This record gives sequence, structure tokens and C-alpha cells, in this order.
Amino acid sequence: MKKMRNAIAVLMALTMCVGMLTACGSSGGGGSASDGGGAGEGGGAAVSDKDLIELTIYSQLANYSGEMQGWFAKIFRDKWGVKVNIVPEGDGVYETRMESGDLGDIVIWGSDDTNYQNAVRAGLLLDWEEDNILQEYGPYMWEHMQDAFEKNKIVSAEKDADGNVVGDADTIYGFGFGAAASSSSHDSFLYTWDIRWDLYEQLGHPEVKDLDDLMDVLKQMKEICPTDDNGNPTYAMSLWPDWDGNYVMYVKAMVTAYYGYDEFGFGHYNVTNGEYYDALAEGSPYLEMLAWFNELYRNGLLDPDSMTQTYDEMIAKVRNGGVFFSIFNYAGNQAYNNEDHFKENKIMETLKPTDAVPICYGLSTMGGNRVWSIGSKTQYPELCMEIINWLCTPEGRLTIDYGPKGLTWDYDENGKTYLTDFGKTCVENRDTLMPEEWGGATFDKGSFQPNNITWAAADINPESGEPYDRQYWASTQVPEGRCEAEVDWRNFTGCMTIDEYLNSQSYVVDVPTTYVASEQDAVLEAKWNQVATCLKDYSWRAIYAESEEEFDQLVSEMRGKAMSYGYRDCVAYSQNEAAIKNALQAPLR
Repeated sequence: MKKMRNAIAVLMALTMCVGMLTACGSSGGGGSASDGGGAGEGGGAAVSDKDLIELTIYSQLANYSGEMQGWFAKIFRDKWGVKVNIVPEGDGVYETRMESGDLGDIVIWGSDDTNYQNAVRAGLLLDWEEDNILQEYGPYMWEHMQDAFEKNKIVSAEKDADGNVVGDADTIYGFGFGAAASSSSHDSFLYTWDIRWDLYEQLGHPEVKDLDDLMDVLKQMKEICPTDDNGNPTYAMSLWPDWDGNYVMYVKAMVTAYYGYDEFGFGHYNVTNGEYYDALAEGSPYLEMLAWFNELYRNGLLDPDSMTQTYDEMIAKVRNGGVFFSIFNYAGNQAYNNEDHFKENKIMETLKPTDAVPICYGLSTMGGNRVWSIGSKTQYPELCMEIINWLCTPEGRLTIDYGPKGLTWDYDENGKTYLTDFGKTCVENRDTLMPEEWGGATFDKGSFQPNNITWAAADINPESGEPYDRQYWASTQVPEGRCEAEVDWRNFTGCMTIDEYLNSQSYVVDVPTTYVASEQDAVLEAKWNQVATCLKDYSWRAIYAESEEEFDQLVSEMRGKAMSYGYRDCVAYSQNEAAIKNALQAPLR
């Protein structure tokens, strides 16, 4: 098998050299992925479309379908002579690809649970150590990610109902996202409770102790700012259904942001003591937050397009000032804050309700549950390994977030990371057009559409000694404040950055372990899918209820339908899984 693959690799290299003409060995092209070489600075000889190798990336995290465009497509084209077709998850996509026996070339999993494990059992994922492919074509990973690979061996092994490994745990099929060189700290805060601070300042900084206080503040914001930058109606919050899983994503995430309970099956898991909270139990955290979103809607504070719009449509509204509040950093300060808004003294900053105890995730050398893998049917296993390996290098990791080195970011004379002027523009306005030589599409459209990361944002880049997250770079600090409203926020909180502020507040840490959800049999999986569809459908309907009575009726119907589909069996499974995770986590707390 190795001889066959080596022959393919030689043929591939010859084809690329012919197609690129002078690109092989030239200074304009990129170096080898295995040595962490760059993708060039907009240079590289032209590659004929007919000579490009087409790779399919099946990503359960992608929000994009079709051929990758723009600057990241150019990196693939110039560096490896590759064009990428992205297949996102959707109704029946996983089942269809499993049935075909070919998942794709690179496969990115939203979780390392039953679907991933079924693919392992079916022989549809590549053994990364077969013929030493990982060691030869993924040397950076091999040197720096041993703990993540050891975890993957355990994740991929067969287990009994109590989570004990019953098969061999000696095969590597990939690694989990967000790995770190050290487990001594936690990742950057995701749940940052971002609010339009300039409006909050106008209101005189009213106390926000709990969600009732927050609701009152959001009502007042709507009154003093009824329209966005384009004259469209404003709303306190804008949701999107693209990322719904077992139930409505934003509702379950509100529980996590407020109570620190993490999503777990059809409910939530308390990372401090291992308790499990059934989503449909009377007075559950999920139903509490579902009612809060319905109250938002009935007060005219929830974007009426929330149930039908895409993530991209939602984020455009945030950028245009149409949304006052988000629990997520990426749909709050990271989307809204830019030079144009600073000039207008407009900014989103963190205002955590006093009673809120948001979760943050412990950094782990073992990585998380979103797995990078390679399909066993790929004709180009070495090439896929080289690509993933490069994405794990410091340059690759920074490129995922900030664009091409030299164009949008670089290292200064002291080896510290900085954004170029153009890079600042791109990061603050992701709709910025890239140069024609970099694909011409917007920065956002040209980004890494498979939508996964390798190293955690808070992990330290060994090249600079700084985290990958730009908010911690020396070059991004603005001691004097970017506008008067930011100065007001700093005076109010006594902190310079959002993470400094949240670290000074109450929060909980989800301590990483080797836990992975046990496989479900076909009967439970069928019940699970029916229940998930029921909960999503009825939860959205309940959010849009016109009265408390209608809300209660819809919740009652949801509970009855879910029970008829086998909800109790799903909860029993989830409770058992919570006990397994708690047994692993308790000694580490």
C-alpha cells in the first residue's frame, strides 16, 4: 500500500511541477507543508485549472457549500496545487456519505460521539500511523500533539456501557480541535455578555443583577436607539437556526452563559458537581431560558427573522448596529467593534449580570471533541496530512484567524505578532475586498470555510511567545482607549480588557478529560433523532408564542410528543453519560 501511495505522490508532484511551470523550487511558491513553509505573499506561478487536484472536505461545522473561494482557496492552489470542495452537514448528508462508503478526503467532525465512532467501525477513516504517514507528512503534529493523539486512541476505541475501553486503543484516526501546549489555564472566554456600552452609558449604568434587570435595560436601549446604521429596526437580540443540534442552540447556550451548565444530551451538565438537568423537566434551566426568549419576542426585542435567517444574515445586522446584545464574543464585540464605530463613539463591551456564572473551557493538551480526520478512501492521504499539518503550524493557525502572512499579519523586529493596516481593516470589517491577486472575494468569503481550528486561541504561539488570540498581543493594546465609551467601560470595570474583567468575576471551568459519549444503538439513535427534531420545532414555536398561555401549551405539547418518541430513554442515556463524565472529572476539580 505504501508503494502505491508513494507512486501517487510522485505522480502528483510531477503533475504539479508541469502545471506550475516554474513554481517548483521557485521563490514565488510556498515551501513544504511538513516544514511549515509559507504560502507565498500573493505570489506563486499560475496553476492551470486542469492540473489542480480536487479535494473534498466534509465538515460538520461548515456554513458554506461548494468550491472554496478567495484568499484561502489561493493558498491551497499556490501551496499544494489543490482546489477544495466543501460539503457541509445537513439533513441526510452524513447518512448518504456513510452509505456511499466515502466520507471525503479531509473529514471534520462536530463531535467525537456516535457518528464519528460509527465511521471508525465502518473503516471509513484513515489510520494516521499506517506506513508512518503521520510521522513523515505530519512532523509538526507528531512533535507537538502527542497527548491529543493519545486521547484520540481512547476516543476511537470500543467501550462498554460504563465507558470502559473494551477494544484496542492503539490507533490514531485524528485529533481534537483547540489543543494546547499546556493544561495550566483556561481558554479565552466565549460567553462575554456583550452589550452596546455607549447606550448603556447614556442610560446611566443601571444595575444589572439578573436577567430581569437585563430585560429592562434592553427595553430602554430600544427606546433610545430604534434604528440601526441603515435605518432598519433594532432588536436586543438576533438568533439563527443554522447551528441547532439537539435543541435550539442559542437557548441552551444562554443556560451555559448564565449558570455555567454545559450542553449535555437533552439537557445540561453541571461541571462543578456532575449533576444533570433534564431539558423538559418542570422548571428546567432550558425551559427557563426558552421562556426568557419568548418574553423578548413579546416585548418586540427579538429579531422576528431569527427562526429563518442564516448566520451570515444575522452577523450583518450586528455589524450594522441592529443588535444591542449577544452572549457570544464573535456575535458581539468581535463583529461590531471597528474604526468607523469607534469614531462615532459606539462600542460593544462586556456587562455580565452579577448573578451570571459563565463557563469557560480548560485548556487541554488533549484537544476537544471536534475531530480532524482523513477519509480512508482518499487518493491523496499524504497531501491531506500535509495540509492539516500546516494548519497546525503557528503560521497556519494564525492564517485561519487573520489571513495570509505578510498581507494581513506578520512578526515585527522583536518577533511579536501584529496586524498590518490592511489586516486591521479586514478583521474589523470582514466584508473588505481582498486584492485581486488574493482572489478578490471579501475577507469573510475567502476565509477558512471548513470552520475548525487546530490550537486553542489562548494557547501560546511558540514563535512569538504570545497567545494566538490577538486581544493579548502587545501590538493591539490601546492604553488610551479607542473611544470615550471604551474609557467609560474601563473606568466602570477597573479593567483594561474583557478577559481581565471576566477573570475577576464569577465563572466556572469545564475541566478537560478523555470523556467521549458512548455509542448509541440503532434503536436509540432513531429515537434521539425524532426527539431532537421535536424539541427544535416546538422550541422555536414557543419562542414565537404570542402569550404566556400559548407558550405553556406549546411546551406541554413538546413534552408529550417527545415522550411518545422515546424521550425517557434518551434522558436515561444522558444521565448515565453524565455519571461517566463526572467520574473522570471529579478527581481533577
